[in-house]
Amino acid sequence: MKTMSDYGVTPQAWGPFAEGQFGIFTNPILTEIGRAHGKTAAQVALRWNIQRGVVVIPKSVHRDRIEQNFDIWDFSLSKEEMAKIDTLDMGHSSIVDHNNPEFIKMLHSLKIHP
Repeated sequence: MKTMSDYGVTPQAWGPFAEGQFGIFTNPILTEIGRAHGKTAAQVALRWNIQRGVVVIPKSVHRDRIEQNFDIWDFSLSKEEMAKIDTLDMGHSSIVDHNNPEFIKMLHSLKIHP
């Protein structure tokens, strides 16, 4: 995140729930913190990212979950809670391998402007 900040880049989490992998919705740390705030593990994960300055783009096709994803603005995580959640950060994407030359080649082939 520091390198991104140094270059004026705002990080985005296009898959802030890791596509439901790794038991994120039932993670003991996230559920414990969520219970203290009356929130779900997913809401805690979104709030953690928001408080770190990450723009989150969660995906769901279920109306109730979409509404829950918006319901993260009425609480804040303490420094201690943020630190607990930080221990879960793998330090890399679990969805794509940014070090894979073929993936990088594909990214560079995308045209976002006509």
